[in-house]
Amino acid sequence: MTITLGGPGADGLPKTVGVLREWQHEGAPTQLHPGDLGWFWRSGAAATAAAVRTWTRAGRVLAIGLLDGPGLLRLAIAPGAHRDEELARRLADDITRPERGVLPEGRASVEAPAGALVHEPLSAHGWGTDEPWTPLHRDLGEPVSDSVNEPVGGPVDGPGLRIEVVGPERAHAFTAVHRAAFDGSAFTAEHWHTMAAAPPFADARCLLAHDDRAGPVAAVTVWSAGPGRPGLLEPMGVHREHRHRGHGRAITLAAAAALRDLGSSSALVCTPSANTAAVATYASAGFRRRPETRDRYRNA
Repeated sequence: MTITLGGPGADGLPKTVGVLREWQHEGAPTQLHPGDLGWFWRSGAAATAAAVRTWTRAGRVLAIGLLDGPGLLRLAIAPGAHRDEELARRLADDITRPERGVLPEGRASVEAPAGALVHEPLSAHGWGTDEPWTPLHRDLGEPVSDSVNEPVGGPVDGPGLRIEVVGPERAHAFTAVHRAAFDGSAFTAEHWHTMAAAPPFADARCLLAHDDRAGPVAAVTVWSAGPGRPGLLEPMGVHREHRHRGHGRAITLAAAAALRDLGSSSALVCTPSANTAAVATYASAGFRRRPETRDRYRNA
């Protein structure tokens, strides 16, 4: 049967999030997570719907893509469809041809699950491989050594941190740390409220780490995909004036504990391999590195 390219529209976004939840399971390759849609939702439901693409056959969704920026498509593929030849050809064709409305002309990248057949036709169309990313995974079958309800073990050269679960009245403090952690960030309290009102946030938590002397120093958002499924850290950042003091490890441990409290089977995060400090931070918090992945890219 024919594979159809479409989009969910704003009304169909909750269903799309639900499909992504069902696709998350232990042992699956790193791919688009419902938390990625939740984080994008800070721009509003209309913008999120406009950025989502779906590929459907006989009423079954086989692939979901998020245009995470003007030239980056992030893909998730249904279990059992990673080696579907018809799907791989259709994805590559739609991705490669700008008139299909998936990616524009010029420089573009595709984040596809490792091992998915779509890599082969993309390579045949001239798409190369980009810089490596490191996925990291922490099993949550056992309790995390630090609880989000108690001071988290902090740096060796300073006191522990107090972890706050952020509510609406503290959105301004959370977003201020985010802006201080990521150059160019325009994340505001208004964006936070938009994100928090969206369906994916029902299973999410924003955590803010406080140093007794310095105030808020780090922030993270965690996204559950439901009990027994892997959860996601997206994003985690440390205030630029308070780095190299162990705060990243502390807030990452708190994030893992929060996901376990939400019923997640494990915690996932992915970072550029070149960001060795981030990789080391996650590893210090008990995350194990998985094999590197590489996006596909097309030069301008």
